Amino acid sequence: MPGITSTVWAFALAILISVLTAPIMIPFLTRLKVGQSIRDDGPQRHLAKAGTPTMGGIIIITAVMGATFILAGNSSETWTAVLVMLAFGAVGFADDYIKVVLKRSLGLRAREKIILQLVIGLLFGIMLLFYFQRGSEILIPFVSGRIDLGIMYIPFLIIVLLATTNTVNLTDGLDGLASGVTFFVAIAFTLICFMTSHYQLAVFCGALAGACIGFLIFNRYPARIFMGDTGSMAMGGAIAAVAALTGTELFLLIIGGVYVLEGLSVILQVLSFQTTGKRIFLMSPLHHHFELKGWHETKVVSIFWLMSFIFVIVGLLGFRGIG
Repeated sequence: MPGITSTVWAFALAILISVLTAPIMIPFLTRLKVGQSIRDDGPQRHLAKAGTPTMGGIIIITAVMGATFILAGNSSETWTAVLVMLAFGAVGFADDYIKVVLKRSLGLRAREKIILQLVIGLLFGIMLLFYFQRGSEILIPFVSGRIDLGIMYIPFLIIVLLATTNTVNLTDGLDGLASGVTFFVAIAFTLICFMTSHYQLAVFCGALAGACIGFLIFNRYPARIFMGDTGSMAMGGAIAAVAALTGTELFLLIIGGVYVLEGLSVILQVLSFQTTGKRIFLMSPLHHHFELKGWHETKVVSIFWLMSFIFVIVGLLGFRGIG
């Protein structure tokens, strides 16, 4: 199959770059005192994590870019995916920088963050429609057909980008959770790229999967470094960009099922509290609910990884009906 060798090499190279970069970045960020702040209302055991260096998403971005640059060639759609990853990573970096360096606990204001994300989404949508001439059709899982969104495609794409980046960000709350879940999602989209003949884009996905594994070596419990918004926003942007470039945005709802559950838990919690004054969950996002139920962090992460694997299998089965 064309591109499979390059994809495997990109996966391996991204792991290597991560493994070589992390031992340099961890002490560097530690010296800069770029440490994670911990919520006082969260699980008490998390207080011990205060001061762990964050902004480790730089490692993931470096690994993905390095492996893609060496092995993906000059594919315009692949480098567009890289640019989207970088753009969302830059928003996350600004948020992290304001919080941990400038010591403004709230980071970017919500309005500022949304405006930046909207601009990125709009530019990406225009590029897809007018430069790549991708069209406005999207594949429907389990059905041999497509739906043409017409002029509504760009608003739809913006929603996909914002939802994905922000739910990946919500998922990043336990050691190894977001990086492990995103590994499975990236593997799924690597296979989708091959099934939709986007062979060079598969190299990018392979690099993302490898970067997640390499980072996970240092991010697994007990984490030596956190990815911060820099990493979670970049990963979310990368995944959403690949889904858009392959026309599989609806598949992301299934494959990224853990992201969806995390996001829904926050929405339901807020709506319930505002309308009834009661909370559905002990704490949101969902992973914290299970922690407060008494589950150890590693158990929660393992269960969520397993859930992600199942969602990936179900999502890939959705291609059986695609003609």
